[in-house]
Amino acid sequence: MEIKEYLNSKKQRVEEALERYMPKPTEPFGQHIEAMRYSLFAGGKRIRPILCLAAAKTISEDPAVATDLMPICCALECIHTYSLIHDDLPAMDDDDLRRGKPTNHILFGEAGAILAGDGLLTLAFELICSADDGSSLSSAQRLKIAHLVAKAAGSFGMVGGQALDIAHEKQDYPFEMLQTIHRSKTGALITASVHCGAVAASANSQQLEALLEYGRQIGLAFQIVDDLLNVTATTAQLGKQAGNDEVQGKATYPAFCGIEETSRRARLAVSGAKEAIADFDSKAEPLRLLADYVYERSH
Repeated sequence: MEIKEYLNSKKQRVEEALERYMPKPTEPFGQHIEAMRYSLFAGGKRIRPILCLAAAKTISEDPAVATDLMPICCALECIHTYSLIHDDLPAMDDDDLRRGKPTNHILFGEAGAILAGDGLLTLAFELICSADDGSSLSSAQRLKIAHLVAKAAGSFGMVGGQALDIAHEKQDYPFEMLQTIHRSKTGALITASVHCGAVAASANSQQLEALLEYGRQIGLAFQIVDDLLNVTATTAQLGKQAGNDEVQGKATYPAFCGIEETSRRARLAVSGAKEAIADFDSKAEPLRLLADYVYERSH
């Protein structure tokens, strides 16, 4: 299996679903919807939805499971996109570029960007909870998915991690706090993406624990590599301002450990992710390839 071919095929499927579920910019809400669509279709890798699909297929190859998961996959991408819109705001990271394009607030203003993020977050839970989409997901599965996504995205997950990140800018704090920030800000939603796939595919307790450990390790690897790329990649490669972590005084793995040790820790996390799913058969191969991709990516 070629990882690029796999990613492209799954990304296309997610893109088609996003286009179906995302409202069209009609009056009187046209500008607001356009702001939501601008960032949602700005060229993301769709890693979280793809992890969700890959985790489900590890448990079940029933194509109906993947079909049932598409609203959930789109919800995960909506939440991720909303977080990026808000992260880029002047009150947060104050970025002008995202994925090589002007950030949302540059085009739609701060208020418009805030509301675009709010709209995407709310749409995510509308998608998760919709019971009239022909899905065979049970009410119990939907409730479980809604709960775990809300927890991962909330004050003890992604939002809390961002709050800690901002609160500790240009501050001295222990390495344990950096780990907490990374687990919360980035790792929580990535782990939840894997968890959603496992729930939809009715994983047993042993399978679920293995997949959750994979999710935790891959979430850690993803953020460590992000830290590394902010130091080693160019603005053109990243599609956003390179080196801004140091400018803003953020504590990162390279700041604590140096580039060589940071790279080693990323490799260890990838190895830990693959080890967690060692007992799964070839259906888990996409997850193994995704782990390698997370480490080898250039943006």
